[in-house]
Amino acid sequence: MKQLSIRGFDKELERRLREVARERDISLNKAAVLLLRRGAGLDQTSWITNVVGDSLDELIGCWTREDEKDFLKSIEVFEQIDETLWS
Repeated sequence: MKQLSIRGFDKELERRLREVARERDISLNKAAVLLLRRGAGLDQTSWITNVVGDSLDELIGCWTREDEKDFLKSIEVFEQIDETLWS
């Protein structure tokens, strides 16, 4: 793989780069490559609009059985079919 040095990062860009690296638990270099690929239109996942992505990954596995029960109860109304809408 080629190596490239980039200069001229302003504070806002550096902050965002560090934020991406921290959020994804990756190196600054990997974060920079990720953002460059997205900016260049080479990361196809950045153009897919019906994908949730990994922004909720930190929540995976943190619900208790009680949380699950409460959530399922709260969405029961959405499981109902209004027959008048289908006639």
